Amino acid sequence: MREINFDGLIGPTHGYAGLSHGNVASASNRGRVSRPREAALQGLAKMRALLGLGVPQGVLPPHERPHVPTLRALGFSGAPKEVLEWASRHPLLLASAASASAMWTANAATVSPSADCADGKVHFTPANLSAKVHRAIEPAQSGRALKRIFSSAHFVHHAPVLATMGDEGAANHTRFHHEGAGVELFVFGRSVFGPSSGATASPQRFPARQAREASEVVARMHGLDPARTLFLRQSARAIDAGVFHNDVIAVGHEHVHLVHEHAFEDDDALERIDKTCADFGIPLETVRVREDEVALAEAVRSYLFNSQLVRAEQGLTLVCPIECGEGATSAFLEALPSRSSIEHIALLDVRQSMRNGGGPACLRLRVALTEEERSGVHAPCLLDGEKIDALEAWVRAHYREELTPSDLSDPALLDEVYVALDALTTLLALGSDFYEFQR
Repeated sequence: MREINFDGLIGPTHGYAGLSHGNVASASNRGRVSRPREAALQGLAKMRALLGLGVPQGVLPPHERPHVPTLRALGFSGAPKEVLEWASRHPLLLASAASASAMWTANAATVSPSADCADGKVHFTPANLSAKVHRAIEPAQSGRALKRIFSSAHFVHHAPVLATMGDEGAANHTRFHHEGAGVELFVFGRSVFGPSSGATASPQRFPARQAREASEVVARMHGLDPARTLFLRQSARAIDAGVFHNDVIAVGHEHVHLVHEHAFEDDDALERIDKTCADFGIPLETVRVREDEVALAEAVRSYLFNSQLVRAEQGLTLVCPIECGEGATSAFLEALPSRSSIEHIALLDVRQSMRNGGGPACLRLRVALTEEERSGVHAPCLLDGEKIDALEAWVRAHYREELTPSDLSDPALLDEVYVALDALTTLLALGSDFYEFQR
């Protein structure tokens, strides 16, 4: 079984609307001029770099934005030009319908490999993303993309969890494994039934997004072994520091868990993970990062834990945002190979994404597949150097160099997006009915 990273292709309306309360970087860059072409090219350069490390790469297409059907559902009527003009008087609603946030495919879905599922198939559950208006419009298109790319009998696709459950997808999901079935960890910040569920502390500054019950639904639908499945509460202190998802405070892969000491609310959380893995023959190596090594605020600034931990040809490699090469995080990374199985550190520039609070790990969905299962994947969405060349040429042909908030109501932008996405569906052989505007 081999993991493939499916990165989100950053869309033409990439911008800084600051829509994600609790995401410090997103809020601090609100209203800045964005550079969609640069953002998309940075994302593709990241995919090329991972390929160069020997890590298989796939791509997930951007969503249709601005999403005129959403604006119509919000009461804005008329032709598309009239809808955009009217919605421009409600900037937050227009920004929500135009957000390119689907680029962060770590939240596209929760994926469980066939080795973990009772029926021996790979299971996908699109995240409902109900905590944020701009992301709650994503599940239908994410589900459509996943069904088209993973369409063989090896794959099972579920409907998103009920919106009232607050599901947030794979950004709060980690899998540890050695050989065969693994241990799946789901992290939550609240209960849909309130504090009576046993919470010892609640965040005061920012809201907890994901509910335990949502993860329990996903685990049941995927047919996971309860003995191999853990549900742990995210630290309220971390949430208030800007750790809106667990992948901002911990990263795990295979037998390694790089985790901040303030990641979890319960003092015995790490011991429970270690014990469960040991019970099933997974020799987990927990690298616990102390506050005096990398403070919570520094972890949020640098996005150390939103790095990708991958099995590269040269060994376990931590792929970090370039911001990790500064300050206390840099000193920590320099010493990391001497205290862990992580052999190499790679720094990548994804600054356009980072300014919205999304590091390398946010930009990819992890899908572990056997060779037989991989043969059932839609091949045009699997990448090599030639396909990345073609995607880069597509970006240069269709993306604006800069985008301001006022540009979102420009009817010419909508036309540009439709032309670009029409061309992309041809390039990726996704069909002429992939997007709503095409249907």
